[in-house]
Amino acid sequence: MKKIGLIGGTGPESTLVYYKEINTICNKKAGGSAFPELAVESLNLFKALELVKDNKLDELADYIADRIDNLVRGGAEIVALTAATMHVVYDRLKPKVSVPFISIPETVAEAAVARKYKKIGLLGTIFTMERDYLKKPVEERGVKVVVPSDEDKTAVNQIIGTELEYGIVKPESVARLIEVINRMKAKDGIEAVILGCTELPLALNKDNSPVPPLDIMQLHIEKLCGLIAE
Repeated sequence: MKKIGLIGGTGPESTLVYYKEINTICNKKAGGSAFPELAVESLNLFKALELVKDNKLDELADYIADRIDNLVRGGAEIVALTAATMHVVYDRLKPKVSVPFISIPETVAEAAVARKYKKIGLLGTIFTMERDYLKKPVEERGVKVVVPSDEDKTAVNQIIGTELEYGIVKPESVARLIEVINRMKAKDGIEAVILGCTELPLALNKDNSPVPPLDIMQLHIEKLCGLIAE
């Protein structure tokens, strides 16, 4: 198995899922006889989000690039970011990374096309919903991406930032997220929804979402596991 390096901490809850799921899936692929070598460089979530908020993207890229270098120097043969929002600087980082650097947006776009969707919704942080770094790879493949109203975007962002990032899942917040998806389904005719923050699957899944969810974390993990096992 190849050694994988993860840029984690943004946030801690999703990083835990990456660690556990990668080990579980790769162990299964190995017939229960091995676990992958895995290293995590954990960012300061608050520092990273402040840089995003202040649009200091070159500084953010330098911050992440330094940590990726640590992973590669430690023997990582594949690297990945465990947060959608951090992909705002993916294009700045990719030319500096000397090993395969696996993108969440590209992985999601591949899944949307494979499932033959024509129009899908997007939930995530305000930054993810308003910028195009997650939408663009999907729309370049002919799939329309729509986002909620401004009021609903604010609500989704608040639930992520004040609850899910800390592992808090409130029933009333889950209900609010479901309402947002139902509105997009009725108004925009979405066929599926991108769970565009790696904490959203803590609250939404195939059993409670009004339309099929594209769980970016699970899709990303499955792709990474396939590459690790090659």
